[in-house]
Amino acid sequence: MNSTEKEISYTISNSYSTLNKLTDQTKNIWFVCHGMGYLSRYFLKYFKGLNPEENYIIAPQAQSKYYVSSNFKHVGATWLTRENTLIETENVMRYFDAIFEDEQITVNKNLIVFGYSQGVSVAMRYIAKRQLHCSHLVLHSGGIPNELKAKDFEYFSGKTKLIYGTNDEYLNDERMIQEQKKANDLFGKDLEVISFEGIHEVNMELINTLI
Repeated sequence: MNSTEKEISYTISNSYSTLNKLTDQTKNIWFVCHGMGYLSRYFLKYFKGLNPEENYIIAPQAQSKYYVSSNFKHVGATWLTRENTLIETENVMRYFDAIFEDEQITVNKNLIVFGYSQGVSVAMRYIAKRQLHCSHLVLHSGGIPNELKAKDFEYFSGKTKLIYGTNDEYLNDERMIQEQKKANDLFGKDLEVISFEGIHEVNMELINTLI
């Protein structure tokens, strides 16, 4: 068999979801990246406890969708896999660019970038690749990409919070020691580590106290 894998470029469309309205009273804009198995419109529920007049939430949608259960009723999505990771990462970066352009985000608002689980990796890669300035970077229960180095964040002046559950089935003690070391290497004194008693799930109570 003489097979060849080729590559083409083409234009696609993708959705994203928002919560609340962006007005003159808005103080904080959240860019929140969901974990594997989520859809962006459902991921917004974790941010409903925030003051709706002061907080505007943007939830991008991972483009690769799949059925998460054998009965084919529930649909989830994933950002990346080990297949064609470099190309898929660039596709995600361009998609994020399009959202920021569409939303016309201005510098007079606090920008909070939030990643949960698999969303941590795409959020961090975007910040590093685009040298994005934000007031807070929140890394919730996810892994930091190994290729990121301190020099990628030399420009960064915001605060970083690393959040994880002490009973997280995907992040055991050994793994969290590794993740905290990577985070310390990247952010140093601007890093705050926050643990909570819980499993691999979004902690709504902490979200409401982050800003």
